[in-house]
Amino acid sequence: MAGFLAAHSGRVRADVLVLADSVNWATGIPSLTISLRGGANITVTVRALRHGVHSGAYGGPVPDALTALCRLLATLHDERGDVAVVGLARGSADPLDLTEERLRADAGLLDGVHLIGTGSLTDRLWAHPAIAVIGVDAPAVGAASNTLIPAARAKVSMRVAPGDDAIRAREALVSHLKRRAPWGVQVTAEAGGTVAPYTARAGGRAYRAAHAALAAAWGRPAVDIGVGGSIAFVTAYAAAFPDAEILITGVEDPGTRAHGANESLDLAVFERACLAEALLLGRLARGA
Repeated sequence: MAGFLAAHSGRVRADVLVLADSVNWATGIPSLTISLRGGANITVTVRALRHGVHSGAYGGPVPDALTALCRLLATLHDERGDVAVVGLARGSADPLDLTEERLRADAGLLDGVHLIGTGSLTDRLWAHPAIAVIGVDAPAVGAASNTLIPAARAKVSMRVAPGDDAIRAREALVSHLKRRAPWGVQVTAEAGGTVAPYTARAGGRAYRAAHAALAAAWGRPAVDIGVGGSIAFVTAYAAAFPDAEILITGVEDPGTRAHGANESLDLAVFERACLAEALLLGRLARGA
């Protein structure tokens, strides 16, 4: 996207950009997204043995890579569930009216499973870093033998708070993993991509027009929200058009299950979003 914008900058100039890749506060409550977390990921590999060996013959004094990897990944959070990597930025966010009951329902959290971390719910969702292990390479359970695993790896995804630097944050994550390697195992980390966090300028003419258009389409005022995800093309547009107002809207709602196999679109929300954008264009054309 950055290359495309650079190549065609003279043809795609704009005063206002509407980037409709975000979520609404609820199906009946429209929103503008004014902040996005950044993102970074790494693949960490742990090596303990030159080759696999019998777990009965050598288990006890000889560590295996998969157990060591589990212990290493467990150091990424403290006992409260906060990210334990040193040096990451943490901010604050408007709590709005988010309740634990609603968050649990929206996320599909199982009964008895606790929320993790500290601070308000919106702080944790939008303004604090987050780390998740999203993939592990290890023998499948059904095919596992009684063998100490010589090497194992995992993909670690990190979300970076607004105001932080995604590349520096990724380096802090790598440093943490290498420093906390248990039992002297060898740890290497392959850096993945990064996406910078973003904070929109609020209060401009287009921002006010968007709020009016959303309110007219939904029949109720819109709210400003943060989003915990990362949108790479938003920062690309912001860099290409530093003077333009960027409006981040969307047709998602908490039940959309974005990126899931059963991702969905509420048709009423979609209809209102289309109407709101038409009303916004009309207001901008009139100079409202």
